[in-house]
Amino acid sequence: MGQRNQNFFVYLQKIMIKRSVAILLVFTLLGVAHAQEFNCAVSVNYQKLLNTTQGYESSDKTVFDNMKQALEDFINNRRWTSLEFEQQEKLDCTFSLILTERTSANDFKGQVSIQLRRPVYNSSYTSGLFNYVESASSFAFTYNESQPLDFDVNTYYSNLSSAVSYYLYILLGMYFDSFAPNGGEQFYEVARTICQTAESNSSSAKEWSSTGSQKARYWFMENHTNSAYAGLHNVYYLYHRLGLDMMTKDQPQARQNIIGALQELQRVQKGHQKLLAVQQFVDVKISELVSIFTPAPPEEQKRVYDIIKDLSPINVAKMKDFNQK
Repeated sequence: MGQRNQNFFVYLQKIMIKRSVAILLVFTLLGVAHAQEFNCAVSVNYQKLLNTTQGYESSDKTVFDNMKQALEDFINNRRWTSLEFEQQEKLDCTFSLILTERTSANDFKGQVSIQLRRPVYNSSYTSGLFNYVESASSFAFTYNESQPLDFDVNTYYSNLSSAVSYYLYILLGMYFDSFAPNGGEQFYEVARTICQTAESNSSSAKEWSSTGSQKARYWFMENHTNSAYAGLHNVYYLYHRLGLDMMTKDQPQARQNIIGALQELQRVQKGHQKLLAVQQFVDVKISELVSIFTPAPPEEQKRVYDIIKDLSPINVAKMKDFNQK
């Protein structure tokens, strides 16, 4: 990683030390000319609509092109915090929307995939921090070309703008948690407000409510704001700042810190049902963990294997070789 990115880590640490709600958050979004926070690649796939008998022809593609542009502008050109980022310091993420149904000219359903990657100190490697797919059965929205996407934390404009904004604040929370203890706390609180506002106004209220499915949007917010799961924030910090960021300096200690993060994850989930945030973490980290601990001593491999077996039995097969030594 170049000198600019190394300086960014110092910059983030200073921000975390001095963080406060007033510094970190902007609830009334002003048109001030500062660099925004996200460098998000957006895609909108509409092939499933064109291949149906719904009567929508390829000439409708301008609607989908405009939808893609509107999402890009909404995510990348809007200020979501009061922090100032250089171009190379923006959060690296993707937002992929696969449209599966069009019930009217402006009403859609689709599967959305959101990914966030975090740079690792003193390397060119980026680590997956969030990788989640929301199914087409839950991601329903209205998009009108004549109405730009808008957002205010206390105002409901549409299910699309609320859902996208919600995920962006979850990403910000995780990202800043990974640089300092409880660094993302304020961003999760914004996600909570978005949930509460949308639940009261959205026609898809169940996705914003605890009465929805175990994968409803509500649960990412709840997992990160419920004091019973407070250790989750420390997991991000231990794993990334004291783990991955230390790999080029002291690999044995870095691995111990990563094991400590996984043990903390166990404590968070102990006594509770499978938490959505915990399962997402294991899903996104499992391949990375295999890579990190393949050269590690057998006793370390066994500890990691046992933790993953407890947290996510479906993923433990990817570590089967660890239990053979």
